[in-house]
Amino acid sequence: MNVIVNIITGVVAMLHIGFLALEMFLWDKPAGRNAFHTTEEFAIQSKTLAANQGLYNGFLAAGLIWGLFAGDPVKIFFLSCVIIAGIFGAYTVSKSIFYIQALPALIGLVILLVA
Repeated sequence: MNVIVNIITGVVAMLHIGFLALEMFLWDKPAGRNAFHTTEEFAIQSKTLAANQGLYNGFLAAGLIWGLFAGDPVKIFFLSCVIIAGIFGAYTVSKSIFYIQALPALIGLVILLVA
């Protein structure tokens, strides 16, 4: 089971590295605007805020990667952080955030706690 949890944790970390790239570097580019369904004007105006969000996603990814080496308590903490962030995003921005961000982390956390 530990291998499955580590794979899921790694996938969640990679997702957050992708979010970092979209929010910090591609926010006002076509790929970023398409991913987040924003206009060019909005993307330009909110670029700094998006970069800040991307940085936080990078910290989540770093914590998840650290958890792969540090053990279960670190994985539990950072998977929980991702779940909370995903639930908040789903509530405040778009329900799809739950499925993209929170659900993979929730699956990993449940498997980790059951195992």
